[in-house]
Amino acid sequence: MALASEVKTNQSDLDLLCVNSIRVLAIDAVQKANSGHPGMPMGMAPVAYLLFTRFMRHNPKNPHWYGRDRFVLSAGHGSMLLYASLHLSGYDLSLDEIKRFRQLGSKTPGHPEYGITVGVETTTGPLGQGVGNGVGMAIAAKHMASRFDDGSSHLFDQRIFAICGDGDLMEGIASEAASIAGHLGLGNIIYLYDSNHVTIDGQTDLSFSEDVNRRFDAYGWHTQDVADANDLGALSHAIENAIAETGRPSLIRVHSHIGYGSPHRQDTSEAHGKPLGADEIKLVKKFYGWPLEPDFFVPDAARDEFLQCVKRGAQYESDWQRRFDAYAKANPARAADFKSMMAGELPAGWDKDLPVFTPKDALATRESASKAEAAIAPHVWNLFGGAADLNESTFTNVKDGGDFERGEYAGRNLHFGIREHAMCAILNGIALHGGFIPYGSSFFVFTDYCRPSIRLAALMEIHVVFVFTHDSIGVGEDGPTHQPIEQIGSLRAMPNLTVIRPGDANEAVEAWRVAMTHRHGPVMLVLSRQKMPTLDRAVVAPAAGVARGGYVLTETTGQSPGKTPDLILIGTGSELHLAIEAKAELEKRGHAVRVVSMPSTELFEHQDAAYRESVLPTAVRRRLAIEAGAPDSWYRWVGLDGDVIGMTTFGASAPVNDLMKHFGFTVENVVGRALALLAR
Repeated sequence: MALASEVKTNQSDLDLLCVNSIRVLAIDAVQKANSGHPGMPMGMAPVAYLLFTRFMRHNPKNPHWYGRDRFVLSAGHGSMLLYASLHLSGYDLSLDEIKRFRQLGSKTPGHPEYGITVGVETTTGPLGQGVGNGVGMAIAAKHMASRFDDGSSHLFDQRIFAICGDGDLMEGIASEAASIAGHLGLGNIIYLYDSNHVTIDGQTDLSFSEDVNRRFDAYGWHTQDVADANDLGALSHAIENAIAETGRPSLIRVHSHIGYGSPHRQDTSEAHGKPLGADEIKLVKKFYGWPLEPDFFVPDAARDEFLQCVKRGAQYESDWQRRFDAYAKANPARAADFKSMMAGELPAGWDKDLPVFTPKDALATRESASKAEAAIAPHVWNLFGGAADLNESTFTNVKDGGDFERGEYAGRNLHFGIREHAMCAILNGIALHGGFIPYGSSFFVFTDYCRPSIRLAALMEIHVVFVFTHDSIGVGEDGPTHQPIEQIGSLRAMPNLTVIRPGDANEAVEAWRVAMTHRHGPVMLVLSRQKMPTLDRAVVAPAAGVARGGYVLTETTGQSPGKTPDLILIGTGSELHLAIEAKAELEKRGHAVRVVSMPSTELFEHQDAAYRESVLPTAVRRRLAIEAGAPDSWYRWVGLDGDVIGMTTFGASAPVNDLMKHFGFTVENVVGRALALLAR
């Protein structure tokens, strides 16, 4: 196979040495690991080289400096492109870590992971996610600027650079995210599209023949085309044009050669996801004019050139800090507010207006949670988000907050449109940018549309609030397509995700308190469409127990202290009141009954053993859980001698009361099942 020429206009020998240093580190690391993706780093090394050394404002010695531009490798399989660039540019990522690529405990995992590797802004791998994350970062930057920019400081004009590939742009999430970015006119986005015409199965024309630039033109993006990734002059010109375009997001289609320089793998799917092999690497290094030994060789001249990033980065940050100090002197209150936001601090009194509901208030938890959010929002400016075209049902709009729209970036209400998947990826990007507590809302059944983004929020342990309403068969007449059954259990199984399904209005308020203060992973509020009774907190335990996930709501009246009950009823969500009512009926039959409210099994699981034992004593083996969802997740808590009233089929279309009776969510059925347990 004929190889593309290395000789390009405006490309110096030193530039070529630097570009090839990235390539060689990538192919050597993949070969040593005996797994990985060498092809994309080989093709897109010129782009990474230019971004890190010429165009991005970043400081390798302070990767968390707020004023930096953000870089997202959406095509996360090409992780060695990023790791090589970070290492060479002077980040705290040693050559030893490059050599430990894909090994247990290394800082160079197979796909980039936020929090593992310095300089990695987001976890990518599932294709298209980084496209959405970058849009979220751009939205955050625009919103931050609208709050703090005084018109002259230019402290908040961060740009979002990303590299994405053919696979990214085939995924639906990328289309969703690109559409809203164009609608919003996010001119701080610059995406470079690695158009190498190859996927795992072969050439892209097997399944992908659209004109991508024309698609992005239609979205309202500024598009350009660079004929050869190796033409640094053309690349530089295109990036400069993209930076100058401030009214539209930019896409630069870069035609590259996957596996560039490999005589037998270039431009083939064989270069995508497996090591080149020792013999092929020798041929590649010969083509690059590289010594065959030692592996991981970087010429001193290339290393010195890359390390200029350290000097430039220090200057970038110094200049920014000088401007911020002047800004803070002129705007002390604003500067203090900004610092507090970036530190993740909540303002004093942020929760002072949270409502307290009485038994006369029969509310759906979507309503009571909305009232809680409305009480928080005036005190916490950086609570920022919106709905996937469902605010009329989820009630998450910030009153008088204004709409975040093109040219009106101060608005606090984001309209994501009917784009749940992109919405959640964008929320992740907002959180990762720093300073905000982002939230997004939709119907609970549609978590199926955005689960990959929720999963990545959990994997990164970032502070995002997901508000999902219409939580069960209580949706009613809309029927089984809109009635979540299996979602609650499957999401409880997701590590680091805290799911809270409150059982009355006051628990919904406390759920929002947890959502605001829980910093180790996302929180999901699962809320009802139908109204439910508000419990009399003068009779049952305070709703503050929500923070512990599960708590003793009420005991049999007059029961001796320390005496274990005959039966424990565990309730959650709209079914909690059934446990309360069934308790009264069972007591008439002489049984001592404890009711436990368990809005969050995750929070309960993280309590100490003594507390868990105090709520669910091991001596009480007769336990009955009640929830209008798949029962599987409850068997851990009821044990082998317990029972669960749940849903083992899909729902049906009917009024909510008819559905609850039909599927057994009645006091009579709870009492009957409880008596059967007690009779064992």
